[in-house]
Amino acid sequence: MDWAVLAACQDKDPVLFFGPVDEDEDLSWQDAARCAEADPELWFPERGCSTRPAKRICAGCEVQPQCLEFALARPELFGVWGGLSERERQQLRVTRLEEAA
Repeated sequence: MDWAVLAACQDKDPVLFFGPVDEDEDLSWQDAARCAEADPELWFPERGCSTRPAKRICAGCEVQPQCLEFALARPELFGVWGGLSERERQQLRVTRLEEAA
């Protein structure tokens, strides 16, 4: 069964979860994202399940860098974005902060 059908948040304002939308932000890169052609559940595997299938798709995606920066710029706490898991994105944030210091 599709998890989105059962989600308690389905009738809530997306701004509560994703923050306000920047009207000036160019999101046209999303039209070329390879993930739009695949099963959305690949990007949000259950705990203990592999992220490899999603990462393989991301590896061949021309907009992978934009997707990663999109996720790093906001609190995307779940799923695979830009080819990285939530733990990997957090590690990258820490590395970037250390390098900037």
